[in-house]
Amino acid sequence: MRKRTHWLCAAFILSVTALLLVSSVAAQEYTSRMEVLQNEALAGDFVLQGEYLAQIEGQDVGLHLIADGGGKFRFVVYIGGLPGAGWNTGGPRLLGTAAVSGNEITFDLTEERNVPAEMSPGKGETKGTIVRPQGGGGQGAGQGRGQGGGAGQFRGTPVRIEIPNHEAVFERQFRQSPTMGAEAPEGALVIFDGTNLDKFRAGARINEVPALQRPGGGQQGQGPGQGQGQGQRRNQNTLWAEAATTAFEKKPYKMHIEFMLSYMPQARGQARSNSGVYIDERYELQVLDSFGLEGADNECGGFYTFARPAVNMCFPPLTWQTYEIDFTPAQWDGDRKTANARVTVKHNDVLIHENLELRNHTPGRRNEGPEPLGLYLQGHGNRVQYRNIWIQYQDWPAPVAQTEPAAEATAQVVVEAAVQVEATAEVAEAVPRARTVASQPQASPQQQPLFPRLRALRR
Repeated sequence: MRKRTHWLCAAFILSVTALLLVSSVAAQEYTSRMEVLQNEALAGDFVLQGEYLAQIEGQDVGLHLIADGGGKFRFVVYIGGLPGAGWNTGGPRLLGTAAVSGNEITFDLTEERNVPAEMSPGKGETKGTIVRPQGGGGQGAGQGRGQGGGAGQFRGTPVRIEIPNHEAVFERQFRQSPTMGAEAPEGALVIFDGTNLDKFRAGARINEVPALQRPGGGQQGQGPGQGQGQGQRRNQNTLWAEAATTAFEKKPYKMHIEFMLSYMPQARGQARSNSGVYIDERYELQVLDSFGLEGADNECGGFYTFARPAVNMCFPPLTWQTYEIDFTPAQWDGDRKTANARVTVKHNDVLIHENLELRNHTPGRRNEGPEPLGLYLQGHGNRVQYRNIWIQYQDWPAPVAQTEPAAEATAQVVVEAAVQVEATAEVAEAVPRARTVASQPQASPQQQPLFPRLRALRR
């Protein structure tokens, strides 16, 4: 009987595993705006998904609409602005689901985070009206308040969502990292510029993208679907995930890397455009469609199993994003490690990790050791794309005393995250509100009523 029970358990586990695999495979992956916008069943949700901004009672209120397919969305409302631009981790949020029917959108508020009771709008439904541009909109239309760029820049559809009687108007935003398209400085080592795979080991693949000349001088690639105005980037070819470079020198370096997540509205969690930037092939900086999520260590910007980002700066899928990485390798005396690796990271030019100590390697790739390694871009079964990768070697920093042992890592990460949040808010003070990502210091939304008018508008 016991043997038969074991076989039944094994069969059940295999059945569940097969079901999960089928569910994962069934989620279609779209790697360019063009293929999405040409698909009528996808385009309606895609042009609505994204970031929005409104002013209510004199304060900025951000909104993320996350497409789940078939006119269904999740939403997050950020009191104070958008993440990294007025709102930082720990600020008040409203969460729920939304459904679209024609030009009407219904928000169903189901959860509040860090919202004082006296400011709660109460759970339930709020109806709004979707206002699209005349003629439907689509590629290249609109400018948006939150994104710079040259002529010919892809902007998307300038949608707005109006709450009845124009009490609140959420305008679609198209933010872009200020470091997008950054050129390799003199003396830097160019890893990938779209022309060749000389710095990669066997197996790396280029996505060759025919460029379409657009009015105004910019170019738009059919694959990435986003041009860089005034011919800023001459080669639009991208690099598919699952690629490993040859070894770098065992030196500290600065790295610039750009990536684009696929659009996978039917997928969930770790199946939603998953990849990873393995620094030194040992430490994974997560790449994932985490738009609107919590910002955990296994989401975009997190160091898997080690540390979560100070703020979730993930943009919507099919939007180019940047990592700026300052990395100092671990130091060794023979086979004995004498200093842990350290890293500072900006995601879309917002500080998310500052001088983070990496006490060990990320499980599943390469163990720590004295030998030099390079960069590994994890595939994880998804077709995430990369471009414009370069590094610049730096001098070794002054010696840093070892911190507490690994048993204290959790407490240390919490302290570091709190410091990073404060630093992000300070950096934001000097930049105009609607022109770059880090645009406004965090306000004090707790001092003002939260959605006072929306209470009366709920039906």
